[in-house]
Amino acid sequence: MKILIVNTSDIQGGAARAAYRLHQALLAEGVDSQMLVQSKSSDDYTVIGPHTKFQKAMGKMRPTLDSIPVRRYPARTKTLFSPSWVPFAGLVDKINAINPDVVHLHWIAGGMMRIEDLAKIKAPIVWSLHDNWGFTGGCHIMWECERYKQTCGACPRLASKKENDLSRKVWLRKQNIFSKLADMKIIGLSSWLADCAKQSSLFKNHEVVCLPNLINTETYSPFNKSQARVLLNLPQGKKLIAFGAMSATSDINKGFKELAQALDHLPADYELVVFGSSAPQTPQGFKQKAHYLGHLHDDVSLRVLYSAANVMVVPSLQENLSNAIMESLACGTPVVGFDIGGNSDLVDHQINGYLARPFDTNDLANGIDWVLSAINYNQLCENAREKVVSTFDSRLVVNQYIELYQHIINTQK
Repeated sequence: MKILIVNTSDIQGGAARAAYRLHQALLAEGVDSQMLVQSKSSDDYTVIGPHTKFQKAMGKMRPTLDSIPVRRYPARTKTLFSPSWVPFAGLVDKINAINPDVVHLHWIAGGMMRIEDLAKIKAPIVWSLHDNWGFTGGCHIMWECERYKQTCGACPRLASKKENDLSRKVWLRKQNIFSKLADMKIIGLSSWLADCAKQSSLFKNHEVVCLPNLINTETYSPFNKSQARVLLNLPQGKKLIAFGAMSATSDINKGFKELAQALDHLPADYELVVFGSSAPQTPQGFKQKAHYLGHLHDDVSLRVLYSAANVMVVPSLQENLSNAIMESLACGTPVVGFDIGGNSDLVDHQINGYLARPFDTNDLANGIDWVLSAINYNQLCENAREKVVSTFDSRLVVNQYIELYQHIINTQK
């Protein structure tokens, strides 16, 4: 069995880390797996990235080139929108030259490939959806919009009132190509995203299955809390609230504003630990003391961070299957977030964390306080760990992927 995992990058970003974990788990099971990326950060020889300086430079330029059509909409929101039109990537030639049994696509925007390139791939395609882009006219986060169930157009993300706008044109391109890929399998990584894909006009005629991301529960496991705080120079006697993501304080979807509002309703003797962002030049004005740890990239640092905290807060406004939630639970730290997207696949309300009413910052504060004040706090921590070990452990989940690949290969014979 020869599997090729395709993602824009190998270890930078949530989708990349999830795809790379699957790649590693396949290798551990003896599967011939390779990963093909536009931007390579690791030194892993099983990851194929650009080789020449020119290829590396083009890989960095392609996201900017891909955004050119979007700039015709000056009133657009900050939500990422990908037309995926940039030609001459040479990616399909690489895929076909590798000649895998199955091509497993993950996050393929950022100018990595044109929509039309999909139809040129010779091997069967599996596509894991890390956000909404696969079934929309270009937006990655659809928010409240349900025009993906029809034909997009008049896109609120573009602040467009025209039916035949860029989102409609991208939707039509996808419709044309996806109709030629009837056997393409779609994976919704959460129950929520799988349901969205099934309801979409673009994937309604495709097989959609729900298969989660996986995690190595030995790499992510509880670490002594006192020692973790010593390593990170955090106070021993305080209740610590962790919050973090890539661009944790600047990405509107990560819910930093909502967290700040919730903190107004919490005691001043709690303390906040922020990772994914450095300390701002102007203090945020929290009544709680805040510790900014900057960017933590490696698994060891993240394990120590989650173990140092008493609770992890993930107040995202839209979430698929959060790496941060899964990692925190695996380390035995309860999680609080809004009851949106795929969060309920991971967080069992008042069993291993708390799911607040969507976007209700008072209830978010209630959830944080409930966890930190829980009489059965140690049981919450045990439940958190058990949830991930029993449902998302890499050795368990990878076999489900292998079964899917084998089924696809068998049907091609």
